[in-house]
Amino acid sequence: MTKPGQYELHEIGTVRVGAEGFAIAIHEPFRPALIELDGFSHINVIWWANLVDDDFFRELTIAEKPYRDAPNEIGIFATRSPARPNPLALTTVPVISIDHSAGLIRVAYIDAEDGSPVIDLKPYLPATDRVRDVAYPDWAAGWPQWYEDSATFDWSAVFENAQ
Repeated sequence: MTKPGQYELHEIGTVRVGAEGFAIAIHEPFRPALIELDGFSHINVIWWANLVDDDFFRELTIAEKPYRDAPNEIGIFATRSPARPNPLALTTVPVISIDHSAGLIRVAYIDAEDGSPVIDLKPYLPATDRVRDVAYPDWAAGWPQWYEDSATFDWSAVFENAQ
């Protein structure tokens, strides 16, 4: 039982990264939830950034110049960093295939590590996930405008400490 202000999350699966590519492995009890997901070209994956789940990263509120063109300090909520008070991450991924019996969703790519817990999946819907008039700060102006352009974008040029 949770107390007020506390919440229980249970993983529904895990991220798999290997020689075969990227996949979301859904635990058996949740596999019926995959019914009719096949028709969606993309899904939103909510996953737990377990590799940065410790007190140090949960207490970070300020990121010191994480991007080359950013101000010297920005609030952690103005970043996509997995280091945050609750290390939840959200990634939109293209679905390659779904094996219902094995509970395996093959995806083109995901920015999670092998074994990262998956908390939830939602179908990507343009009516709720796409916004026509978007504003962002000048320091992010050179970033790709579309998901598809992110794959060929030189992200190392964006991050301050990229090697």
